[in-house]
Amino acid sequence: MTDALELDALWEDFHRVVNMTSQELAAWLRVSDADENVEPLPDQAGTPMGQHVLAILQKRRTDLTDDDIRTMQEVVDTVTAQTDVENEPEAEETRRRHRLMTLGHDPLKP
Repeated sequence: MTDALELDALWEDFHRVVNMTSQELAAWLRVSDADENVEPLPDQAGTPMGQHVLAILQKRRTDLTDDDIRTMQEVVDTVTAQTDVENEPEAEETRRRHRLMTLGHDPLKP
């Protein structure tokens, strides 16, 4: 288990890199999973990681599990590795943007 200071830092980092609201992320997961005939049930839309990020966004810090903490660290590491502050992605980099959005980070959002 991480100590309180590490958890505070991770909580802040997670909420800094996850710049979509839970409503925006839930809507994105539904859209990204839909096809022309089927829209998935809201609680089954998107990747398991995207669903977990959404669940964490809806929790208070005191309710986090060890699994939540691992997921938060993975999201922070992934988003940090895939975003370059110097070179924000061009709109054409759709696949990369969509992958990041599944984790709750929209690189085109200010």
